[in-house]
Amino acid sequence: MSFRLRVLGVLMLIAVTATAATAWLTLRQANRQVQEAVAADQEEVSRVIGELRAYGFAHGTWDGFAPAVGALSRDTGQRVRVATETGVLLADSDTLAGREPRPLGSQPPVLVDPRPVLRFDQGLVPSTVEKLTVVAIVGYRAAAADAACLTRAGAEVTARTDRMGIPVVAVESRPAQCKEPQPARDPQRARDLAAAKACETVQPLVPCLQRVFNDRTASVAPPRLEVRLGYQDESPPTIAAAPTVAVAVGVALAAILGALLLSRAVLRPVRAMTLAAEGLGEGDLERRVPVSGQDEITQLGRAFNRMADSIQAGEDRQRRLTGDIAHELRTPLANLRGYLEALRDGVVEPTPELLDSLHEEALLQQRIVDDLQDLALAEVGALTYHRSEVNLRDLLEAARTAHRAHAGTAGVALEVEAPHPVYVTADADRLRQVVGNLVGNALRATPSGGRVTLALVPRGELAVVEVRDTGKGIPAEHLPHLFDRFWRADASRGRATGGSGLGLSIARQIVTDHQGTIDVASTVGVGTTFTIVLGARPVPAL
Repeated sequence: MSFRLRVLGVLMLIAVTATAATAWLTLRQANRQVQEAVAADQEEVSRVIGELRAYGFAHGTWDGFAPAVGALSRDTGQRVRVATETGVLLADSDTLAGREPRPLGSQPPVLVDPRPVLRFDQGLVPSTVEKLTVVAIVGYRAAAADAACLTRAGAEVTARTDRMGIPVVAVESRPAQCKEPQPARDPQRARDLAAAKACETVQPLVPCLQRVFNDRTASVAPPRLEVRLGYQDESPPTIAAAPTVAVAVGVALAAILGALLLSRAVLRPVRAMTLAAEGLGEGDLERRVPVSGQDEITQLGRAFNRMADSIQAGEDRQRRLTGDIAHELRTPLANLRGYLEALRDGVVEPTPELLDSLHEEALLQQRIVDDLQDLALAEVGALTYHRSEVNLRDLLEAARTAHRAHAGTAGVALEVEAPHPVYVTADADRLRQVVGNLVGNALRATPSGGRVTLALVPRGELAVVEVRDTGKGIPAEHLPHLFDRFWRADASRGRATGGSGLGLSIARQIVTDHQGTIDVASTVGVGTTFTIVLGARPVPAL
């Protein structure tokens, strides 16, 4: 099966699955929203009923409650119609809002009874409960009459409940026409008590006493209300499945069309990369793919071109390295061969000076070969490291000791700035090789009377080693090539004075293998600074 068909099939499967899942989740979420809407409606109904009951409970009358009905309608978004059980209309939110009352819906009315529900302590004997019921009846009559008077007089009335649930009316400023209720003998107390005692034979007792309470306070309590919410043809909180299905089908079709276009857009650059890869495999290192845009396929094309550039650059480096090695070894080996042939033919006398010179040249060639081997092993990660805890201050002191004679001969001051010990986990011999190479280069670049400084700078969790010299410096255009193989800033320097040209390449690889970095900064006429950054360890406790 072709890639296009596989991509199309996978995308169609994903599209259909995603569409079905989206439709299912949409319906599920919509149903949840409907349930939440129903629950919210129930909460709004409970709020309307609760606030109306609280008004009648506190005020003892329904006078002046129309603004409260209007406020409830605005807050809940419900149409609220309030009437008595006998059908007397008390308030309608539509009328209060200045519009024609809408037809009522089919929802049954909700009954609102503002009278309190009696509460009794546990463990009371029936006779005590009956007497407490009479006290509640008398108290409620007085409280309801007082609250109604205060409300009609325009006072701000609040109420709290006592232990039995009877309202206790409070007002900040009592109007003159509403006198403070005084305890007095209620002429109906005897009849109240007789009605309560009639419940002795009824079980359960408390509901019977509640009915007696309601009957005996009906003359002073606000009448019970019938509250109607909503209106006819009000939109119910439901969701239609047809639009969701239509959207799902549309999404599926769009996904399939997008899959076709995507497969076509993907395959064109894939074919181009396939042809380029085949050409690259056949040795055509100049082959590249055209790229434009910023999408993932374009990024893949750029990555392919970068890979091709890297392969071509690697081939070029390999050719240059082979040529450099041949160039570096051809002349000295030719000189050695010439002298050896001259010695064999008796043309040249084997003097000690000549033999020492030939031996020194052989050592130089051996050093080049050894450096090449070290660099090759380091680049493939095969260079052996014996890691241990290394005190960098001691390592710099050892480097100064090893190069002191050379520095003295060159007239260069060699100093160490390491006020505190800094420890790293590293191969001490390899680090000495790195520092020794940098110090040797610095001494060669520094004229007599100059100074080379080995500095150790702790920087948080890092250890920073700096090799600074006051030499002639390196031009900025040469800095990017310092770590290249066989490269010298001064092309006039030979092997005897300029080294193999591999030291800095090896140093960089060793530092990299220690998870560190090595950088260089230089100013012509001022000097050069090589900076090595490694991960430091805490100073061991003494």
